[in-house]
This record gives sequence, structure tokens and C-alpha cells, in this order.
Amino acid sequence: MQDEKQFEQLILQYTQLRNGSEDISRIIDNEDYDNAITMIKNREQLFLSCKCIRKYLELTPVQEEELNALLDEIRDLEMKNIKKLEQNMENVKIELKKTQKSQKIQQAYELSSDIKGSILNIQE
Repeated sequence: MQDEKQFEQLILQYTQLRNGSEDISRIIDNEDYDNAITMIKNREQLFLSCKCIRKYLELTPVQEEELNALLDEIRDLEMKNIKKLEQNMENVKIELKKTQKSQKIQQAYELSSDIKGSILNIQE
């Protein structure tokens, strides 16, 4: 009976983690990175709790399969979130390079050629 209650508790926690992953995905889509980081940090304790419960809980093969399926779903959502963040970082790098090139061109032609040379290297 105690194992059944702990199993239900574990399922509930895994479900909370899955829902949290989905929420984080939406937050990333809205580019609200501060809230996404806060949510990620707050979930750490829940992950540790799940790990402890699962370590000491004796599961039936059916329960084990159910938990593994839920855990795989969480892993997939987390990987998608990581890929989104990596893609966003790459987009920011590209935009930063464009901005730096534009700023370099503006600075080169705003000052008189007597003060600064007139040759511009736009390869950087």
C-alpha cells in the first residue's frame, strides 16, 4: 500500500516536471529567458526528489514501464528546449556580427579622413 502511494507521488512529480518543460518551452518561445532560468533552477529539487523516491521504491514491471515512458517524454522535451536555446544563441551571434559590421562602417565614415584612415576592412 505504501509503495502504491509513493508510486502515485512519483507519477505526480514526473507529470509536474513534464508540464514544467512544456511551460519552459513556451517561455523560451516568448523570449522571456529570465523566467525560464528561474523555472529551471526551481525544478532541481523536484528532480532530486524523484531520483530518491525511484531509487528506494520497488516497482512492478508495468510501473517501471510507465515511469520510463514518462521520463523519456521529459527527456525529449528538455532536449527540444536545449536545441531552441542553442538556435536562439546562434541567431543572437549572427545579429551581433551584423550590428558590429554596421557600427564599424558608420564609425569609419563619420570621422574625417584626416583623423582616421579611409581604408575599411569589412572582413571582420
